[in-house]
Amino acid sequence: MRKSRVCSSLDKLGGDIKSARTALHLTRRDLAEQVGIDPRYLANIENSGSMPSLPIFYELVRICKLPLERYFFDVEKCDESEQRQRINQKLAICNEEFLPVVEGTLDGVLQVQDEQKQKE
Repeated sequence: MRKSRVCSSLDKLGGDIKSARTALHLTRRDLAEQVGIDPRYLANIENSGSMPSLPIFYELVRICKLPLERYFFDVEKCDESEQRQRINQKLAICNEEFLPVVEGTLDGVLQVQDEQKQKE
């Protein structure tokens, strides 16, 4: 008989859903209605680490625009820091109209960084 394995990459699912829901300005009730589940069940997923069924998982990841690979591959093997992962997640849900602002900000930061390197 196979031993069950703990999937540490799924440990962050609830927190990721809650963060994305908040960033998308959705209430728990709004997201639960879109997915077709009870808001209390969503609260258990977000706060208690309850694992949703595959169809519910798919809908939550799709609506919240979460990176699916994060939950199927070891996060420890990923070279990106936690902060880069959070920024990538936020970029994924950012409206297209605001991306030029983000890009301009990054261009400015990179220019300052380049100038600092040249002074060294």
